Amino acid sequence: MVQHVHGMQVVHDGPRDASPLLLIHGSGASGATWGRMVGALAGRHHVIRVDLPGCGQSPPAASYDVPLQAGRVAALLDDLGLRDVPVVGHSSGGWVATSLTDQRPDLVGSLVLISTATGLDALQPQPFILRALLAPPFGPLLWPRRTDAMIRKGIRATTVRPVDIPDDAVADLKNITYRTFREILRCNGAYVSERRTPDRLADLDVPKLVMFGAADPRYFPASAHQYEAVPNTRVEMLPGVGHVPMLEAPELTSELLLGFTAPAADSPTP
Repeated sequence: MVQHVHGMQVVHDGPRDASPLLLIHGSGASGATWGRMVGALAGRHHVIRVDLPGCGQSPPAASYDVPLQAGRVAALLDDLGLRDVPVVGHSSGGWVATSLTDQRPDLVGSLVLISTATGLDALQPQPFILRALLAPPFGPLLWPRRTDAMIRKGIRATTVRPVDIPDDAVADLKNITYRTFREILRCNGAYVSERRTPDRLADLDVPKLVMFGAADPRYFPASAHQYEAVPNTRVEMLPGVGHVPMLEAPELTSELLLGFTAPAADSPTP
């Protein structure tokens, strides 16, 4: 089932009476990023995938500030009448999930961050393809001319395992404009610069799982150990995995996620 609410495309998979599970993608990506995991997750959960504003099949928004993005997701959960939902965010989607938990703790039962940076100081030197696409002077010129092959090369620059990138994920990335993508990055940077992710998590009274690729080429993997000091937080380092575990190790990522959400899956749906 697909719906369009609060400026977002929302895709539902699995039985609607099953325990809910909300998935939030990273910068410029879309709900299609989770495609290789949906089959396993939907066997246990009512899986809800959002395309944040300006991304995937969702229209642009006036602002991409992280707390405003989280507010849209909160409005969606309110509409659905859901509470105590396990919320999963990949990369910068983890900041949206964190902000959602901070604003509306009644909505979030547990929090999972996958490849979410502790801060901007964790960013590694980026490969040329990403620097060329994302920054002036080449970015504004190259962006409108991106081919499917260029987009796939950009994604693979953040992975370390061979990956099969879904066609719909590539098509969704093609939809986003250069200006929108840069603004999303600016707002994400402002959010994490204001306060580091582990510090924000320390204030959140929910069970937390952090998954991080032990070979992540985007953020220094050693930075993930900072999460170990956060109360009620379990950290899983994924051997031989880069920045996109959903594509590089979907079976392992699904297994860890299902194991973490198992108590919620046994509870009645609100």
